[in-house]
Amino acid sequence: MSSLQFGGVQMLTVSNRINRLSQGLILVSSVLIALLSLRILVLGMDVGFPQLMHHDPDRTVVFWVHVLAGSTALLVMPWQFIKRLRLFSPLLHRCLGWIYIVAVLLAGLAGAALAPFAATNGFAGAGFLMLAAVWLATTGQAFIYAWERRIVDHQRWMVRSAALTFAAVTLRVMLTVSIPLGADFDIAYPIIAWACWVPNLLVVELYLARWRRPSGSAEVKLLNYTPVAVND
Repeated sequence: MSSLQFGGVQMLTVSNRINRLSQGLILVSSVLIALLSLRILVLGMDVGFPQLMHHDPDRTVVFWVHVLAGSTALLVMPWQFIKRLRLFSPLLHRCLGWIYIVAVLLAGLAGAALAPFAATNGFAGAGFLMLAAVWLATTGQAFIYAWERRIVDHQRWMVRSAALTFAAVTLRVMLTVSIPLGADFDIAYPIIAWACWVPNLLVVELYLARWRRPSGSAEVKLLNYTPVAVND
C-alpha cells in the first residue's frame, strides 16, 4: 500500500512539473509572439509586415484591428491560467477576462473579414475563416457559461478558446520552420492555415475527454485552471 502511495506521489509530482513547464512555455511563447506582432506600432506597416497582401489601402484598418486585438488576446490569455493571480486578485482576473473577450471578438471578426483575401488560394482562406468562426464560438460559449456561473463548463470552453488563441504561435512556428526547409509557400501556406489550429483543438479535446468524470461533468486540470465568474 505504501509503495502505491509513493508511486502516486511520484506521478503527481511529475504531473505538476509537466503542468508548470507547459504553463511556462505557453506564457513565454505567447508573450514573445504578441510582442513581435505589435512591432507595427513602432515600425509601421511598411516595415512590420512588408510582405503581406493585407498591406492594401482597402484592408489596412481591418488588418490593424486584427493584429492589435489578436496580440492583446494572446498577451492576456496565459495569465488567466495562473492560479495565484486568480486567488489573490479575482478582480484583476475578471478585468483581464473582459479584455480577452473583447479582444477575441474584434480579432475574430477582423480575421473573418480578411480570410477571403488570404494569400495563395481559397483553401487557405477557408482555413482562416473557419478558425475565426470556431474561435468566436468557443469564446462566446465560455463567456455565457461564466455569466451563468456554470464554472466547470466555462473551464472547458475557455481551454478550447485558449487553444485557438495559441494558433497565433503555432502559425508562426510552422511558417518559420517551413521556409528554411525549402517548402513551397504556395503549397505550405494553405496547409498551415488549417494545421495551425486543428491539432491544437484536437489535443485539447483529447485532454478534456481524459479528465471527464463518470457523472459526465469534467474537472479541467489543464494548468490548474479554476476561473472566477465574470458577473460577481
